[in-house]
Amino acid sequence: MKTKVIFICIHNSARSQMAEMFLNDIASDRFEAKSAGLEAGKLNPFVVKAMANVGIDMSANKTKTVMEILESGESFDYVITVCDKEAAERCPLFPGKGEKLHWGFEDPSSFQGTDEEKLAFAMKVRDQIKAQLESFLSSF
Repeated sequence: MKTKVIFICIHNSARSQMAEMFLNDIASDRFEAKSAGLEAGKLNPFVVKAMANVGIDMSANKTKTVMEILESGESFDYVITVCDKEAAERCPLFPGKGEKLHWGFEDPSSFQGTDEEKLAFAMKVRDQIKAQLESFLSSF
């Protein structure tokens, strides 16, 4: 039986989506990952590009809300919030018995700059998320 993980953030447009895609890519034999947000946002195009640069296509992904997941009745072994500390008070709580973890990452959607700078920032956050996931997986 696979370990079920949900990644939660504000809009499900960047960090939680990247974490979901990486976990399903790296360890789909042992884990099943999903993601959701407090409210549905729009996929961050720089995050989509940053993930494509490492061979993961998330261009067809849809953003989902925590309510949609709650209404499905699904339960998770791990509930991992990925909001930054500025958004922590808005970061949604997810009920259930799953172990709750918080991994704070800066929001690529909040970064201002040129398109090149926004992509570079998205790639930095992508790499931080992948490193955190690899550390998490090493404990299993």
